[in-house]
Amino acid sequence: MLGQSHAISGALVYAATAPVLPQALFGTTPRPGEVLIGTLLCAGAALLPDLDHHDATPAHLLGPLSRGLCRLVARLCGGHRHATHSLVFAALTSWGTWAGVTRLGEGFTLGTTFVLLALAVRALHLHPPGHGPTAWLTSVGLAGAGTATVAARFADIAAWLPYTVGLGALTHLLGDCLTRRGAPLLWPYRRRFELVLIRRTGGKLETRFFVPVMTVATFAALWFAVFAPLLAES
Repeated sequence: MLGQSHAISGALVYAATAPVLPQALFGTTPRPGEVLIGTLLCAGAALLPDLDHHDATPAHLLGPLSRGLCRLVARLCGGHRHATHSLVFAALTSWGTWAGVTRLGEGFTLGTTFVLLALAVRALHLHPPGHGPTAWLTSVGLAGAGTATVAARFADIAAWLPYTVGLGALTHLLGDCLTRRGAPLLWPYRRRFELVLIRRTGGKLETRFFVPVMTVATFAALWFAVFAPLLAES
Protein backbone atom coordinates (compact mmCIF):
# COMPACT_ATOMS: atom_id res chain seq x y z
CA MET A 1 0.00 0.00 0.00
CA LEU A 2 1.01 3.60 -0.55
CA GLY A 3 2.13 5.71 2.38
CA GLN A 4 -0.97 7.83 1.94
CA SER A 5 -3.19 4.75 2.22
CA HIS A 6 -1.44 3.61 5.39
CA ALA A 7 -1.76 7.06 6.96
CA ILE A 8 -5.46 7.36 6.13
CA SER A 9 -6.14 3.85 7.42
CA GLY A 10 -4.36 4.71 10.69
CA ALA A 11 -6.42 7.87 11.02
CA LEU A 12 -9.62 5.97 10.28
CA VAL A 13 -8.99 3.18 12.79
CA TYR A 14 -8.14 5.64 15.55
CA ALA A 15 -11.07 7.96 14.88
CA ALA A 16 -13.51 5.06 14.62
CA THR A 17 -12.36 3.31 17.80
CA ALA A 18 -11.56 6.32 20.01
CA PRO A 19 -15.01 6.47 21.64
CA VAL A 20 -14.88 2.75 22.48
CA LEU A 21 -11.45 1.16 22.87
CA PRO A 22 -9.83 3.68 25.25
CA GLN A 23 -12.87 3.40 27.51
CA ALA A 24 -12.49 -0.38 27.59
CA LEU A 25 -8.71 -0.26 28.08
CA PHE A 26 -8.21 2.76 30.33
CA GLY A 27 -11.62 3.34 31.85
CA THR A 28 -11.95 6.79 30.33
CA THR A 29 -12.85 8.31 26.99
CA PRO A 30 -10.54 10.90 25.35
CA ARG A 31 -11.85 14.42 24.97
CA PRO A 32 -12.78 15.62 21.46
CA GLY A 33 -9.53 17.54 21.08
CA GLU A 34 -7.53 14.49 22.11
CA VAL A 35 -9.34 12.40 19.51
CA LEU A 36 -8.44 14.91 16.81
CA ILE A 37 -4.74 15.06 17.66
CA GLY A 38 -4.67 11.31 18.28
CA THR A 39 -6.06 10.73 14.80
CA LEU A 40 -3.15 12.64 13.27
CA LEU A 41 -0.61 10.90 15.49
CA CYS A 42 -1.98 7.49 14.58
CA ALA A 43 -1.77 8.43 10.89
CA GLY A 44 1.92 9.10 11.39
CA ALA A 45 2.46 5.96 13.46
CA ALA A 46 0.95 3.90 10.65
CA LEU A 47 4.10 4.71 8.63
CA LEU A 48 6.57 3.30 11.18
CA PRO A 49 6.77 -0.28 9.83
CA ASP A 50 8.12 1.18 6.58
CA LEU A 51 11.31 2.19 8.35
CA ASP A 52 12.72 -0.79 6.49
CA HIS A 53 12.23 0.81 3.05
CA HIS A 54 14.74 3.30 1.57
CA ASP A 55 12.10 5.14 -0.49
CA ALA A 56 9.05 5.09 1.79
CA THR A 57 7.66 8.15 3.58
CA PRO A 58 9.92 7.83 6.68
CA ALA A 59 12.99 7.83 4.42
CA HIS A 60 12.13 11.32 3.11
CA LEU A 61 11.58 12.87 6.54
CA LEU A 62 15.16 14.09 7.12
CA GLY A 63 16.74 13.68 3.70
CA PRO A 64 20.00 11.67 3.57
CA LEU A 65 19.92 11.08 7.33
CA SER A 66 16.53 9.36 7.32
CA ARG A 67 17.33 7.46 4.12
CA GLY A 68 20.50 6.16 5.71
CA LEU A 69 18.58 5.13 8.82
CA CYS A 70 15.99 3.26 6.73
CA ARG A 71 18.73 1.44 4.80
CA LEU A 72 20.32 0.42 8.09
CA VAL A 73 16.99 -0.82 9.49
CA ALA A 74 16.36 -2.80 6.28
CA ARG A 75 19.80 -4.40 6.54
CA LEU A 76 19.31 -5.33 10.19
CA CYS A 77 15.76 -6.63 9.69
CA GLY A 78 16.31 -8.68 6.54
CA GLY A 79 14.85 -6.26 4.00
CA HIS A 80 11.42 -4.79 3.35
CA ARG A 81 8.40 -6.49 4.97
CA HIS A 82 10.28 -8.64 7.41
CA ALA A 83 10.84 -7.89 11.11
CA THR A 84 9.24 -4.43 11.09
CA HIS A 85 6.05 -5.89 9.61
CA SER A 86 5.35 -8.21 12.52
CA LEU A 87 3.26 -8.20 15.67
CA VAL A 88 6.55 -8.19 17.60
CA PHE A 89 7.44 -4.83 16.05
CA ALA A 90 4.00 -3.36 16.77
CA ALA A 91 4.28 -4.46 20.39
CA LEU A 92 7.83 -3.10 20.69
CA THR A 93 6.86 0.29 19.29
CA SER A 94 4.07 0.56 21.86
CA TRP A 95 6.25 -0.66 24.72
CA GLY A 96 9.15 1.53 23.64
CA THR A 97 6.90 4.57 23.56
CA TRP A 98 5.60 3.75 27.03
CA ALA A 99 9.14 3.35 28.34
CA GLY A 100 10.16 6.63 26.73
CA VAL A 101 7.30 8.74 28.07
CA THR A 102 7.65 7.12 31.50
CA ARG A 103 11.42 7.41 31.93
CA LEU A 104 12.38 10.34 29.69
CA GLY A 105 9.30 12.48 30.21
CA GLU A 106 8.10 15.50 28.27
CA GLY A 107 11.09 15.76 25.95
CA PHE A 108 10.53 12.27 24.57
CA THR A 109 6.78 12.78 24.37
CA LEU A 110 7.03 16.00 22.38
CA GLY A 111 9.85 14.66 20.19
CA THR A 112 7.78 11.61 19.29
CA THR A 113 4.76 13.82 18.69
CA PHE A 114 6.78 15.99 16.30
CA VAL A 115 8.05 13.00 14.30
CA LEU A 116 4.61 11.40 14.01
CA LEU A 117 2.99 14.66 12.94
CA ALA A 118 5.72 15.26 10.35
CA LEU A 119 5.15 11.76 8.96
CA ALA A 120 1.41 12.38 8.81
CA VAL A 121 1.88 15.71 6.98
CA ARG A 122 4.11 14.08 4.36
CA ALA A 123 1.99 10.96 3.87
CA LEU A 124 -1.27 12.92 3.65
CA HIS A 125 0.30 15.39 1.18
CA LEU A 126 -0.41 18.41 3.35
CA HIS A 127 2.71 20.09 1.96
CA PRO A 128 3.70 21.38 -1.52
CA PRO A 129 4.44 18.61 -4.04
CA GLY A 130 7.88 17.05 -4.19
CA HIS A 131 10.71 16.48 -1.75
CA GLY A 132 12.44 19.86 -2.04
CA PRO A 133 13.12 22.51 0.64
CA THR A 134 9.64 24.02 0.42
CA ALA A 135 7.95 20.69 1.07
CA TRP A 136 10.37 19.93 3.89
CA LEU A 137 9.96 23.33 5.55
CA THR A 138 6.18 23.06 5.34
CA SER A 139 6.22 19.62 6.93
CA VAL A 140 8.53 20.79 9.72
CA GLY A 141 6.51 23.96 10.25
CA LEU A 142 3.15 22.19 10.51
CA ALA A 143 4.60 19.47 12.74
CA GLY A 144 6.21 22.11 14.95
CA ALA A 145 2.96 24.04 15.26
CA GLY A 146 1.08 20.86 16.12
CA THR A 147 3.68 19.89 18.72
CA ALA A 148 3.49 23.32 20.32
CA THR A 149 -0.28 22.97 20.50
CA VAL A 150 0.08 19.58 22.17
CA ALA A 151 2.56 20.99 24.69
CA ALA A 152 0.21 23.88 25.54
CA ARG A 153 -3.16 22.14 25.58
CA PHE A 154 -2.78 18.36 25.90
CA ALA A 155 -0.77 17.66 29.02
CA ASP A 156 -2.19 14.12 29.24
CA ILE A 157 -1.02 13.05 25.79
CA ALA A 158 1.70 10.82 27.30
CA ALA A 159 -1.00 8.49 28.64
CA TRP A 160 -2.41 7.95 25.12
CA LEU A 161 0.77 7.96 23.05
CA PRO A 162 1.84 4.30 23.51
CA TYR A 163 -1.66 3.10 22.61
CA THR A 164 -1.75 5.40 19.59
CA VAL A 165 1.66 4.31 18.29
CA GLY A 166 0.88 0.61 18.70
CA LEU A 167 -2.50 0.98 17.01
CA GLY A 168 -0.96 2.80 14.06
CA ALA A 169 1.73 0.16 13.56
CA LEU A 170 -0.84 -2.64 13.82
CA THR A 171 -3.07 -0.93 11.26
CA HIS A 172 -0.14 -0.83 8.82
CA LEU A 173 0.41 -4.57 9.19
CA LEU A 174 -3.24 -5.36 8.56
CA GLY A 175 -3.22 -3.11 5.51
CA ASP A 176 -0.23 -4.91 4.03
CA CYS A 177 -2.01 -8.22 4.59
CA LEU A 178 -4.48 -7.04 1.93
CA THR A 179 -1.71 -6.90 -0.69
CA ARG A 180 0.54 -9.38 -2.46
CA ARG A 181 3.39 -10.69 -0.30
CA GLY A 182 1.27 -10.04 2.78
CA ALA A 183 3.07 -9.56 6.09
CA PRO A 184 5.01 -11.97 8.37
CA LEU A 185 2.83 -11.23 11.37
CA LEU A 186 4.38 -13.99 13.48
CA TRP A 187 8.00 -13.17 12.63
CA PRO A 188 10.53 -14.76 13.08
CA TYR A 189 8.17 -17.46 11.79
CA ARG A 190 8.39 -16.86 8.05
CA ARG A 191 4.83 -17.51 6.97
CA ARG A 192 3.20 -14.48 5.37
CA PHE A 193 -0.45 -13.74 5.98
CA GLU A 194 -2.43 -12.30 3.10
CA LEU A 195 -5.95 -11.77 1.84
CA VAL A 196 -5.20 -10.11 -1.47
CA LEU A 197 -7.63 -7.31 -2.28
CA ILE A 198 -5.05 -4.85 -3.63
CA ARG A 199 -3.01 -6.54 -6.34
CA ARG A 200 -0.90 -3.52 -7.34
CA THR A 201 0.40 -0.76 -5.08
CA GLY A 202 -0.84 2.58 -6.33
CA GLY A 203 -3.31 0.96 -8.71
CA LYS A 204 -6.78 2.24 -9.49
CA LEU A 205 -8.49 0.07 -6.86
CA GLU A 206 -6.32 1.55 -4.13
CA THR A 207 -6.21 5.18 -5.27
CA ARG A 208 -9.72 5.55 -6.69
CA PHE A 209 -11.67 3.36 -4.29
CA PHE A 210 -9.94 2.56 -1.01
CA VAL A 211 -8.37 5.99 -0.45
CA PRO A 212 -11.59 8.01 -1.11
CA VAL A 213 -13.73 5.59 0.91
CA MET A 214 -11.34 5.61 3.87
CA THR A 215 -11.08 9.41 3.71
CA VAL A 216 -14.85 9.88 3.83
CA ALA A 217 -15.15 7.29 6.60
CA THR A 218 -12.47 9.08 8.62
CA PHE A 219 -14.28 12.41 8.42
CA ALA A 220 -17.54 10.68 9.33
CA ALA A 221 -15.91 9.04 12.36
CA LEU A 222 -14.40 12.39 13.41
CA TRP A 223 -17.79 14.04 13.12
CA PHE A 224 -19.31 11.66 15.64
CA ALA A 225 -16.25 11.53 17.92
CA VAL A 226 -15.19 15.19 17.84
CA PHE A 227 -17.56 17.70 16.30
CA ALA A 228 -20.93 16.29 17.40
CA PRO A 229 -19.90 16.32 21.11
CA LEU A 230 -18.58 19.88 20.77
CA LEU A 231 -21.83 21.05 19.19
CA ALA A 232 -23.80 19.32 21.95
CA GLU A 233 -21.81 21.21 24.60
CA SER A 234 -22.33 24.61 22.94
